[in-house]
Amino acid sequence: MKANRLLSELMLLQARGRVSTREVAARMEISQRTAHRDMEALCAAGIPVVALRGSQGGWELDRGWRTKVPSLDEHELRAMLMTPAATSGGRAMVAAAERALNKLVAAMPLGMQQQAISMRVRVHVDPAGWGPWAEDLSALPVVQEAVAGDRKLTFDYQTRDGRMGMRTVEPLGVVCKVSTWYLVAIQSSGLRTFRVSRMANAVLLAEGFERPANFDLGGYWARTAAHLESLQGGFPAVFGLPDEAALALGRWRRIELAPSDPGAADLPAGWSLYRIHFDDEGQALFVALGCGQNVSVREPRYLQARVRQEARAMFARGER
Repeated sequence: MKANRLLSELMLLQARGRVSTREVAARMEISQRTAHRDMEALCAAGIPVVALRGSQGGWELDRGWRTKVPSLDEHELRAMLMTPAATSGGRAMVAAAERALNKLVAAMPLGMQQQAISMRVRVHVDPAGWGPWAEDLSALPVVQEAVAGDRKLTFDYQTRDGRMGMRTVEPLGVVCKVSTWYLVAIQSSGLRTFRVSRMANAVLLAEGFERPANFDLGGYWARTAAHLESLQGGFPAVFGLPDEAALALGRWRRIELAPSDPGAADLPAGWSLYRIHFDDEGQALFVALGCGQNVSVREPRYLQARVRQEARAMFARGER
């Protein structure tokens, strides 16, 4: 509906500051001509939208002007049910938190109970983590609100290979995998999974959508997790790494602490042994050489030999 779209565009202006007609059209999934008419409609409604000309131009709200868009009711309920407790405490702790929430929901009034049940089926907790890295979760509150309110969401997204692009989606649920959060949503190409830490400029839109009947978030995630794990490499290697290097590497590879071997005692202070899952031997070799003196290759042994061989060849070329 046009009214919802205009409100979404107003929220986009508030969140982003200045936006071009092209960006409004892309995020709202409309033509640029329609986007231009929408900006004029906002002006006609008394909202001070300013048009700026030139290559860096676009549309923006007059400075100092703000409007307060009504938010969801039951904020405390949503925060409690959509931010899973004990996500880092393992399966036993997650199960205990689940039992406590079941008791709490059972004691609620009928109307609130139905709302709580509706929210809970939109959150899934997977207590097995991918690795020890920290995540940027600045977009998570907006994502949670979109999921709770069945409202469309637009954001910029960085794919695994580093490409950036805009997405406008219908959010169905969030999945918490220890400290890593994912959004499960419908976009024009179908059902997709987005890592929250790769989102930027997330904006909640006013336009709602109808959820698919009988969508099973847990079942969908079980299939998706198996696929994601298969993408994270079938060539395991054990590296000795400083902790900061392990955190950086863990942002794009599956990594976990490896059992210590008798040779681990020779690692410098602040280093640990990590098992890293690469796609192939070439990728492991590339990373090992790129880390330079901040890596000690332990397994497989033939990878050690290749690293030494390549390092000697690089040194010899530099001597010429």
